[in-house]
Amino acid sequence: LPAHGYPKLKEKYPHLYGHYGTAWQNQTKEFAKFPGAIVLTTNCLMPPHENYESKLFTLGPVGYAHINRLETVDGAIDFSPVIAKAQSLPGFTEISEPRQVMVGFAHNTVLSVADTVVNALKQGKIRHFFLVGGCDGAKPDRNYYTEFVEQVPEDCIVLTLACGKFRFFDKQLGTIEGLPRLMDVGQCNDAYSAIKIALGLANAFNVSVNEIPLSLIISWYEQKAIAVLLTLLHLGMQNIRLGPTLPAFISPNVLKFLSDTYHLRPITTPAKDLADCLS
Repeated sequence: LPAHGYPKLKEKYPHLYGHYGTAWQNQTKEFAKFPGAIVLTTNCLMPPHENYESKLFTLGPVGYAHINRLETVDGAIDFSPVIAKAQSLPGFTEISEPRQVMVGFAHNTVLSVADTVVNALKQGKIRHFFLVGGCDGAKPDRNYYTEFVEQVPEDCIVLTLACGKFRFFDKQLGTIEGLPRLMDVGQCNDAYSAIKIALGLANAFNVSVNEIPLSLIISWYEQKAIAVLLTLLHLGMQNIRLGPTLPAFISPNVLKFLSDTYHLRPITTPAKDLADCLS
């Protein structure tokens, strides 16, 4: 997906094409089915299974002791082992029906049509924005986020980011005034873009960011998500809903403080939370 979402990657490497797989916790099934070589460049690598570890390679800060590691030769990463492995594997042998999703809604893209968004809000054609995304995980109650997006009314827009989006990123929600109702802002680190979009809307209406019709419905998992949450709180963002569980560092006293100060709260049910956000 980054190959499509970042202009310099898309222009310089047109052969980076397509997307395979969903969120990190599904890799043990998806890597086993993938008929090619795999390079892991970042975190979220689970202990590999024997049925695919021979075609798995790592570089950078991630790896396991017994997994193939790409080395640097004369200042450049040597990809020849990956290429050789890929050429030895069968690749996809059956043609499946093509599917597409739209990506690339970082802040520059969304704010470039700010006039359309503002006019649609003023005319009542857009009632509310929801940011639904964050880290994914394997617990069944994470189906909440799919159900929430499915229940969002047709006059609302959903922004999404990070691997939590893979629960619903291929939903066909239609458009409002030519704007997709489901906008993929990007990856975990693109939370910056979501903040810029919120600030851009607030500036367009000359109000504070907490006065615009925006609700943050965040799927929580630890790691760098902590930095994102603390950033949102530092910026004064209110009415954040977290789930399916709260961060480990939120004790009852801390939760009371965050609830009183920032109106942060745990998720309940999609229907109830949606009604509360729109009330």
